[in-house]
Order: sequence, then C-alpha cells, then structure tokens
Amino acid sequence: MMETMIADTFNILKRHNWLIWNLFLATIPLLLSVLLFRWKNDSRPWFWWVILVVFIAFLPNAPYLLTDIIHLIQITRSEASIWRVTLLLIPLYVSAFLFGIEAYTISLINQGYYLAKQGAKKWIIPAEFLVHFLCAIGIFVGRFRRYNSWDLVTQPHVVMVGTLDDLTSKRPLLIMVITFVIISVTYLIMKQVTLGLILQFRYLYRQFKDPEP
Repeated sequence: MMETMIADTFNILKRHNWLIWNLFLATIPLLLSVLLFRWKNDSRPWFWWVILVVFIAFLPNAPYLLTDIIHLIQITRSEASIWRVTLLLIPLYVSAFLFGIEAYTISLINQGYYLAKQGAKKWIIPAEFLVHFLCAIGIFVGRFRRYNSWDLVTQPHVVMVGTLDDLTSKRPLLIMVITFVIISVTYLIMKQVTLGLILQFRYLYRQFKDPEP
C-alpha cells in the first residue's frame, strides 16, 4: 500500500512538473526584491535600474499561481481517486498558491521598506496599488494571451499592441479589475499575517538571545 502511494505521488508530481516551473518563476521576483530593496548602498548604479525592470517584468509570476486553481478544478473533476485529490492534489496546489502570494507579499514589503528608507513613506500604499494593477494586467496576458515575461524583450511590439487592445476591450478589462481586487484583498490579508509573524519571530529571537533573569 505504501509503495503504491509513493509511486502515485511521484507520478502526480511528474504530471504537474509545470507547477514546479511556475514556482521557480515566482521565486525570481522575491530574490530580486531582496537585491533591489534591501540594498545597503543608497546609490543606484545603472544595473540597479536594469534589475528593477526585470523585477517588474517577473513580478506577476508570483500571484499568477492563484490562477492555477483552474487546473485544480479540472483535475478534481476528472480524477477518479478521492484520496489522490484530498491527500495529494489539494495540498500540492494550496502550497503553491500560498508560496506564490507569500513571495508576492514579501516582495512588496521589501519595496515598502525601501520607499520608507528613501523618505517616501506616503507613496508606499499608492505604489502597492499600482503594482497590483500592473500584475493584474500581467496575469491576464499571461493566462489568456499566453505571453511570458521574456516576451517583453523578444517581441515587445506584439505584447504592447495586444495589451493595449485588451485594456480597451470590456471583457478583458473587467477580468483585470476582478483580478486586481482579488490580488489587493489577498495581499492585504497576507501582509498583516506576514508582518505579525515577523514581529513574533523578532520577539522570540530577542527572548532567546537575551533571556530575562
């Protein structure tokens, strides 16, 4: 029985290896946000701006994982084994969703930290909403037009024309607005949870480092 379960687990992971690729893409903006916004030097050399552009291009890949719920719904309908759905597929996808939105959340927390450090604290929330909207656009063109982040370099004209066409069409724009709302609400919740966990971790660390007599 155990050998069968292990074999089924590996087969499921093999069939969903594209999910691992999506997780990798979600990790890129997280790492870049640390490099960009936790920058110890106040100067911003030319390559800092290059990394910033790459960060913006790849950032939608983090919340994009939320849209993979489409695949989960399709799979649960076609999958005959209830235990595979309950014990393997749902935990796999939920973990991916949480990782993606958490990578997105930490990236924007790092962005807010940088803005506050630069004396632009009042721009933190407007910058967050701007990023939410840009990511909503990026998610739409990624899910429906199947553009990738690197298409901004390989075929920028095609991406630009297609995106402008979507922004002037009712149905795509409506989907973008709904996506924007979902991202905004999810981010707000995860931001509070993440900051709370960070504060708790710091408190426990101080207690461990300097215990009271």
